[in-house]
Amino acid sequence: MQYKRRQATLRGLLASNRLDALLVTRLPNIRYLCGFTGSAAAMLVTERNCCFFTDGRYTEQAKAEVQGTKIIVDRKSPLLLAVEWLKKNPERGGRWSLGVEAEYLTLAACRRMKANLPSHLRLKFAPPLIERARMVKDTEEIQRIRKAVAMGARLFDQTLPTMRPGVKEIEVAAVMEHSAYNAGAEGMSFPTIIASGARSALPHGRASQSALPVSGFVVCDFGVILAGYCSDQTRTVALGRTSSEARHAYEAVKEAQQAAIDAVRPGTSVSEPDEVGRKLLKKQGLARYFTHSTGHGVGLEIHEDPRLAAGQNEIFRPGMVVTIEPGVYLPGKFGVRIEDMVLVTENGCEVLTPTSKELLEI
Repeated sequence: MQYKRRQATLRGLLASNRLDALLVTRLPNIRYLCGFTGSAAAMLVTERNCCFFTDGRYTEQAKAEVQGTKIIVDRKSPLLLAVEWLKKNPERGGRWSLGVEAEYLTLAACRRMKANLPSHLRLKFAPPLIERARMVKDTEEIQRIRKAVAMGARLFDQTLPTMRPGVKEIEVAAVMEHSAYNAGAEGMSFPTIIASGARSALPHGRASQSALPVSGFVVCDFGVILAGYCSDQTRTVALGRTSSEARHAYEAVKEAQQAAIDAVRPGTSVSEPDEVGRKLLKKQGLARYFTHSTGHGVGLEIHEDPRLAAGQNEIFRPGMVVTIEPGVYLPGKFGVRIEDMVLVTENGCEVLTPTSKELLEI
């Protein structure tokens, strides 16, 4: 990974955002900047320096993983270590603006920092500089995402034979997750969703003790973490005979999803796929049952910027990786969702998820 380049890019953004330094405490951002995968760290980025701080539990891990920055290990909390470093290493005189990740720093932590900061330093809520950079993936990130997506697709195919009436949802999820670990996954991107029958109308219906019905939809939403990067896929399969109402809903969602994918291209608004998909569902009388956004970015985290929804102003750029996942949910009846991961290219987009979207009846 190009950690030094990422750090240099961030340093170059400080002055234009009226910051003299940025204190990074959000762990996925720290991993993005230097490669550290532990659970306790802070990173201080100034115009001339980068320093990484952690505690004694991670002495050896930091030596093995952290790249492009000085490593400081102590018994104190990484946050206080960073503040102490600033006290001892003033890069210049005058007042300093220290940017913090306000959305991810607790009020208690801010108070502790203020109590320990020298008088010439003032805290400032920084814009999401690292999150913006993370939206566009580099070549190595895209390769890792491709592998995670391919693994997820194979797991789905391997799990299909377990989907029989009477088998518990949690048992289906367990088979999938066991197979994922056997295949080398670091973990699941999120708790696996296996929601069947009337429960398929729950957009985030985690696998339960409920048994798969003799007939009805099963929404399968799952993903794996491989080499730090997530995948995300949803397929809806049918057990037994499918009613005309259910089949109509499935085909409407499939059409809306394809239209939304076709709207993904560089230079257009990330709200466009959402608008296009909803228009098609409205024509089919189903728009009111589509209750969430059309998609989101995926990378080191399962939910990243951009968010594909009405009112979002971000523009698609080559290298972005997003999900396209419209769905309809009829309470007490059934739900349908189809989700692919999509890479924005120079001329349009590429669907990364290889699994067929034709209605599969088991």
